Amino acid sequence: MTVHTLDLKFLNLEHTIAVFVVEGPEGLALVETGPYSTFSYLIEVLKRHGWRPSDFRSLFLSHIHFDHAGAAWAWAREGTRVYVHPAGLPHLAAPEKLYQSAKRIYGDDMEKLWGAMEPIPETQLYAPAHGEVIHSAGLTFRAWHTPGHAVHHIAWEVSGPNELPVVFTGDVAGVCIDGRYVAPPCPPPDIQVEDWQASIALLRSLSAQTLYLTHYGVIKDKDRHLSDLEKRLIAWAQWMRPYAEQEVHPEDIVPSFVTFVREEMAFSGVDAVTAARYEAANPAFMSVAGLLRYWKKKLSA
Repeated sequence: MTVHTLDLKFLNLEHTIAVFVVEGPEGLALVETGPYSTFSYLIEVLKRHGWRPSDFRSLFLSHIHFDHAGAAWAWAREGTRVYVHPAGLPHLAAPEKLYQSAKRIYGDDMEKLWGAMEPIPETQLYAPAHGEVIHSAGLTFRAWHTPGHAVHHIAWEVSGPNELPVVFTGDVAGVCIDGRYVAPPCPPPDIQVEDWQASIALLRSLSAQTLYLTHYGVIKDKDRHLSDLEKRLIAWAQWMRPYAEQEVHPEDIVPSFVTFVREEMAFSGVDAVTAARYEAANPAFMSVAGLLRYWKKKLSA
């Protein structure tokens, strides 16, 4: 098994969003698609490797957020079968509500950031159960339902014959660009810290030691990485709690949160260019909104 990490150059930034071509003894599989705004660029990159869309019969999505699955419909039109969490499948079959919800957030930037999203015929969608195994390209893909970042999240554990497995983590293992700093992406509406901690525990329990992050690339030191992620997830949530208790408007919190995160990044050696990549992959205003929503639900329970 060979994993090829392809950089989508999202917003002309390097190492912000990846897709993965997994090469097995019987062909190719694709993990993640990126947004449709980068689809034509991805096709060009694939051609440079000598690959055509028709070479990919299976597409494995971690979840349905636009930066991970926005171009899934274009792959379905090429005949690719799409594997997605059961809670995400209806939104790919009928994406109007998902698209309009995102458009309310991103407004006039919607097209530039994400591009179009069209329905996928349900005959080309499949939703695996937790722990279910899919065989593709001569490889074994096991679906682990891993909520916390999103209720519709899957981490894919992949192995070949007589090979150690690896895990494609989507967002449940966080954002880590150039190995400097691990950030928990916390967009609304599904952030649930306790569920996320349980998903981190599941990743720890797997025999796989290598993680592939959509944002961005390979992690070899799984235990350290997951420990750093969990500590920061808790720290971010605790930082946000007082604002939730005060009923502060999210827009008023963003500047302070950006300062808080940038100071953490600077301490970890993250430069301004890399910080901009983190912001593109994990916008601060989204984490503020997500964590506030988490606390309001928790405090009102």
